Amino acid sequence: MATKKKTTGASQPEVKGLSDTKRWIYGFALLFFALFVGVAVVSYFIYWRDDQNVALWSRVLAAGEQPVMNWGGKLGAVLANCIVGDWFGLFGFCVPVVLVILSLRIMRFRPAMLRKSVRLTLILMILGSLTLGYLFGDSWTVFGSGLGGQQGIEVSRWLVSVLGRVGAGLLLLLSIILYAIYVNRNTISLLNRVGKEIVDNGKKVGGAVTSTATEMIRHELRGGNKKVAAGAAAEPAEGLAENAATEPAGSEDDDVFTVRDASERNDTPFYPGELIDDDGFVVVDRSGLSRPPIVPKEESAPAGRTEIDDDGFVVTDLTVEEPPRTEVDEDGFTIQYASGDGEALREPAREAVDSVPVGWRDPAAGTGLVTGAALEAAGGAVGQEARAAETSAVAASPEGRIAVGMPQAGASVSEDDRFVASVPGDAAIEERDDMAVERLPQDETLSEDEIESTLYDPTLDLSSYQRPPVELLEDHSVEVSVTSEEIVENKNRIKETLENFGIRIEKIKATIGPTVTLYEIVPSPGVRISKIKNLEDDIALSLSALGIRIIAPIPGKGTIGIEVPNKDKKIVSMYSVIKSVKFQESKYDIPVVLGKTIQDETFVIDLAKMPHLLVAGATGQGKSVGLNAIITSLLYKKHPSELKLVLVDPKKVELTLYSKLERHFLAKMPGEDDAIITDTHKVIYTLNSLCIEMDARYNLLRAAEVRKITEYNDKFIHRRLNPQKGHRYLPYIVVIIDEFADLIMTAGREIETPIARIAQLARAVGIHLVIATQRPTTNIITGVIKANFPARIAFRVTSMVDSRTIIDQPGANQLIGRGDMLVSTGNDLIRVQCAFVDTPEIERITEFIASQRGYVGAYELPEYTPEGGGEGAAGNKTNDLSQLDSMFEEVARFVVQNQQGSTSSIQRRFSIGYNRAGRIMDQLEMAGVVGKAEGSKPREVLIADMMSLEKILSSLEDL
Repeated sequence: MATKKKTTGASQPEVKGLSDTKRWIYGFALLFFALFVGVAVVSYFIYWRDDQNVALWSRVLAAGEQPVMNWGGKLGAVLANCIVGDWFGLFGFCVPVVLVILSLRIMRFRPAMLRKSVRLTLILMILGSLTLGYLFGDSWTVFGSGLGGQQGIEVSRWLVSVLGRVGAGLLLLLSIILYAIYVNRNTISLLNRVGKEIVDNGKKVGGAVTSTATEMIRHELRGGNKKVAAGAAAEPAEGLAENAATEPAGSEDDDVFTVRDASERNDTPFYPGELIDDDGFVVVDRSGLSRPPIVPKEESAPAGRTEIDDDGFVVTDLTVEEPPRTEVDEDGFTIQYASGDGEALREPAREAVDSVPVGWRDPAAGTGLVTGAALEAAGGAVGQEARAAETSAVAASPEGRIAVGMPQAGASVSEDDRFVASVPGDAAIEERDDMAVERLPQDETLSEDEIESTLYDPTLDLSSYQRPPVELLEDHSVEVSVTSEEIVENKNRIKETLENFGIRIEKIKATIGPTVTLYEIVPSPGVRISKIKNLEDDIALSLSALGIRIIAPIPGKGTIGIEVPNKDKKIVSMYSVIKSVKFQESKYDIPVVLGKTIQDETFVIDLAKMPHLLVAGATGQGKSVGLNAIITSLLYKKHPSELKLVLVDPKKVELTLYSKLERHFLAKMPGEDDAIITDTHKVIYTLNSLCIEMDARYNLLRAAEVRKITEYNDKFIHRRLNPQKGHRYLPYIVVIIDEFADLIMTAGREIETPIARIAQLARAVGIHLVIATQRPTTNIITGVIKANFPARIAFRVTSMVDSRTIIDQPGANQLIGRGDMLVSTGNDLIRVQCAFVDTPEIERITEFIASQRGYVGAYELPEYTPEGGGEGAAGNKTNDLSQLDSMFEEVARFVVQNQQGSTSSIQRRFSIGYNRAGRIMDQLEMAGVVGKAEGSKPREVLIADMMSLEKILSSLEDL
């Protein structure tokens, strides 16, 4: 037996080395073949005509002196003709590309996005061949068949025969669009923009066509109205006077509404002497019909003739025997009555727009108008003729619009010389028995979908940012199946052990997980649960297994659960949980994927609802891997504008891989060189700075009258908060602290106080803590911390006391390690196998993000100046101005000259540390040069000029 074991042990490294040798041999062989095929295909594109006679398999080994132009010889010509001419046409170049990628993968190289690259290349090859075959067929006799190759041409013809020419084209177009979306998801936004442009242009074209058709219809209507107007103008003007004289006063037909055509608004005279009554109608007294229009002084128009001159004025000559009678009512309107009984014509009132004046232009007065009354005053005969002409013009115009006349320059206008304005005639007309009602059109409105969105986009600064592809992660999971023999064996042993102690069970059910299998048992009536829980060690002994845990009872099921570790444990990779539908489609504010449960379901939590997380466990049980899983899931789900990380790493090696993300995801205090905090004193300042940030955010929430960060950001996105009043978009801040026990031992209460403040208050403003420690003792995890950390993760610990310290109950001491953990979210306790993410995967993710355009620097936290403090504390205030810093005067002049009171600017300008710059800033405040600190904002400079500063400096020299 000893010899056999020795032989087995010696053969294992040899087999492993032989496996590596074969892998390199196969990889190099495939790489050589890929390069050979690539050379043959490229040369075939050039010399395919010359090699048509030799591109046959039967002639590869045949003897002959016929020259071959292909760079790969006869074999290359035949392979290239097969790939390009017979199969894929122009897209045959994809074959050597796929072979090169596969050869590199065999040699254990990992090209970026390997699987996706192979899939994309193969799909491009097939889809491109079909598209070229569909578009060109064999019309271009290149490559011996066509651009798409013989296979592409034949398959495309088959599609046309099945779907028709249009159907096959639509199918190929759909495939191309889906391929573009699969290559880059930004194609969706591009398609949305193109579709929106097409819809908008279609609406514009449709609107233009509709407007053109409407104008044509109106033009036709105008022609008919002009014919009617011409007929009315031909009738004698005396007929109107006779009708006015014969109508009895106060008859029911007096109220007549006049319908006007919009086309005549610029060339039709209007009724003078209108009055707007209480109902909104224009009252035109019929006596006004006897008022003649205005005619030039030099000559009078012939009787019965009405003309419009080049300037748009009506020139008419008519005589009226009796002048009208004019009265002014209480409202200041002029009412004119004819010689007979005055009867008023009422019509709907209109707004004065685009009116055409009725009057006479006096050449001597420039653009002034001379009214009929003025002409009568100047000369009786001329004035009477003007009145008569005006009456004739009104009678000849059935459209009868009212015009506004401008008075002559320097002349006074009497009440009876007033004119009334008109409005456009594009309103709808409703005909009735005794009147025509004119309804004004309503303003056009847009639907909610047509209104362009003006929401604020926080991701606009880094609009080209792309989240890391899942191909950067490795699939560590190996298909390990729990055999039915193992399940039946464990079931029988559990049943036998319980029966040995007098406990009978009625039913047993097994649920297989990645590392443990849950056996749910239903005991017989009358069996006490505590009796089964006391047999935990006996069941573990009978199963010869480590980490037996009894859940009695399982919440919500009414059964007792016994968790038994599997013989072959499955590794849960970060790759498998990141690409899960549950994580990708999660709507959580801060989604964190931790691993898989016993039911082999992806376990995702919302850190925003936790709101803080405590991670504890013994050394080497997966605590650091758990922190990496938390950070990785955040990087895969959030945009840099939505999330900022504050990383504290006292060990200086666990979280340094994320320093490359400084310009994207990390936050730090002003003036700090490293975004990863490793110094204990800087941790204190950073935590107090976060407290200042928390208070500032609460002030913003109070000003916005909201209660939590989601409501505030929603208001800001909808532009309901003014940035000029200090409002800004608030990203979530996640503080991750590793080795919390070391910080407690070195800083003590200075660390615990700001952590307690943040844990108690920061939930509503989007600041969340993740604290990890290896020593889950009561002096490290105090009651204040436990009270504000309801969500806890417990990895394997060595004692039941430590388990109770973390999750307030035993169970963590019975875990099997290597990522096996218990997650407590308040009331529920869930066993989860943590997802594994390796260091090379983190490096690829951080390099992918760091290679993209980021912000100018890290997200700056507010400056923190402690009240007092020991030697070396930043901003240690000196109450005695007689002990000023040696650089005080120089810094004061710099601050006043630049009007900028910022500690970080002093650091950069004078190359001093943050502590000294803070002390100088406090001395400037005490001297009255700058104001008090206002969070992250620069201090206000109280001195406006250098002369005032010199007076202060001279007074300080006397101290």
